[in-house]
Amino acid sequence: MESLLLLVFLSLLVVSNSLVHANLSTTAGTDDGSEQWGYVEVRPKAHLFWWLYRSPNRVDDPSNPWPTILWLQGGPVRGSGVGFGNFLELGPLDANLKPRNSTWLIKADLLFVDSPVGTGFSYVDDESLAVRTDEESATDLTTLLKVLYNGNETLQKSPLYIFAESYGGKFAVTLGVSALKAIEAGELKLQLGGVALGDSWISPADFVLTWGPILKDMSRIDDNGLTSSNSLAQKIEQEVAQGKYEDAEGTWRELESVIYDRSNGVDFYNFMLDDGQDPVALTTKESKGLMVDRYSRYFSTNSFSSDNGASSPDLGSVMNGPIKQKLKIIPHNVTWGGQGGIVFSAMVGDFMKPRVEEVDELLAKGINVTIYNGQVDLICSTKGTEAWVEKLKWDGLKTFLNLSRTPLYCGEDETSTKGFVRTYKNFFFYWILGAGHFVPVDQPCVSLQMVGSITRSPNKNSS
Repeated sequence: MESLLLLVFLSLLVVSNSLVHANLSTTAGTDDGSEQWGYVEVRPKAHLFWWLYRSPNRVDDPSNPWPTILWLQGGPVRGSGVGFGNFLELGPLDANLKPRNSTWLIKADLLFVDSPVGTGFSYVDDESLAVRTDEESATDLTTLLKVLYNGNETLQKSPLYIFAESYGGKFAVTLGVSALKAIEAGELKLQLGGVALGDSWISPADFVLTWGPILKDMSRIDDNGLTSSNSLAQKIEQEVAQGKYEDAEGTWRELESVIYDRSNGVDFYNFMLDDGQDPVALTTKESKGLMVDRYSRYFSTNSFSSDNGASSPDLGSVMNGPIKQKLKIIPHNVTWGGQGGIVFSAMVGDFMKPRVEEVDELLAKGINVTIYNGQVDLICSTKGTEAWVEKLKWDGLKTFLNLSRTPLYCGEDETSTKGFVRTYKNFFFYWILGAGHFVPVDQPCVSLQMVGSITRSPNKNSS
């Protein structure tokens, strides 16, 4: 009897320890409570880093709750939301650590996460613990949300909008599906306001098929270049259809090189420019290379213009210098982006896998889904986005496609069209003119207006 009781006690102890271990977290923040950050051990020896900003514009209106935006960066290698999205796109400070006039904090609280593990300040104690699929990343993020939300009534009252950019869109839709299932099962106390996909890598085959025709129409490649690029794009389409995703990734690398060479170095993030000549970039150390590597270099080795026109320092130096010092809880042996190299190699089998079905699932469940795309983006072109949208099985698609678009302007100035929007039921599509891959950087004014519309952000002045 005693041995049986001891066995039961030990079993309960093991279960208790495993539950506690899964929810291990470290939290810190500013004295005034406007910022919080921390780690959640989403799996044993796998640590996700998060950073939450509370908006100074917050309006307490029970009939129209103040929203929270979760930002998921692209990549997937080194796609640090805490670094790139926060300091170079939409956070309260730029990389000079000066205030950003166009911060999305004006419209919502902002939650940045370095995901998947190994990205940014997130880390694993064993490299074998890196995620290999979008679903595994979504499971980790869902675990993090459970830790942050289930014991926090303030967050529970704030609807969460998952915004994403580039490869982050694949993370966003898989997280949306995962979080919704957890909510329905009573495991996650969270209001899912919607999912917003900015220039998102949802259907790789549809995107690569557009690269050659777009560049030919723009006189950036000739007929020979078009023939070569179309041949490789069609090969990718076949490989994806056959589920040969790693083969497709290899062909995709080859296609990027062909596009780059035949166009004399077009900027994959703005097809009107040469690589590295984006207006927000002043210098670049490298240009040619894999898209995920180029994405990292674009942000981490370029100097950017801040709102006041000053150039920004190297982001890595900022993150591993003053930011790491401010946060205090980053382990001594962890450097921002130090494990980035393990992320893409682990996810290579999922990189070219489409996630259109997940978009359909969210729409069918009644979740608001928004797409916004920059006009001159090549890597995730608007033409490619429209192609995969037309493959949706959503029952409102035919009506949506037949509706007229509404023009968008910046503020009260209606002399210059900044974009278009089309909406039907719970589906929204924004065409952002004059923007490349990084919409919040290229068109901050109309982007901020769009965010306010998506999140139904209450107006502080009217309260």
